[in-house]
Amino acid sequence: MNEVLRERLVRKLESLPDDKAYMVLDYVEFLESKYAARPAGAPAFQKVAETLEDTMRAGRVPVNVIRGTMDVVSKAGRFMENLAAAGRAAVEEVARKAETGAPEGESARTDAPVEERQPPT
Repeated sequence: MNEVLRERLVRKLESLPDDKAYMVLDYVEFLESKYAARPAGAPAFQKVAETLEDTMRAGRVPVNVIRGTMDVVSKAGRFMENLAAAGRAAVEEVARKAETGAPEGESARTDAPVEERQPPT
């Protein structure tokens, strides 16, 4: 989908009330099931949020309650993404330091072949 079409759709959707936007979502999911070459994938947390939202809609929960719940779920999702990013950054930092294998201030490079290198003492 090109960017102009994507932005046009988003602009039109944002002007609709939530109950009408859900009608559009239902129609898009119908079209996807009928014509899409492959279903659109979503990250695990997003799938959980969508399942919760669909369950609430099936239970005829009022739209304003769904909106409030999904706002909270969205904030939790952003928190989890930030937490995961921080974890990845920490692991990368540890891996980078492990690759050098030298304490701060010392060079980890050596011209000796790998077989002849001695572990640091």
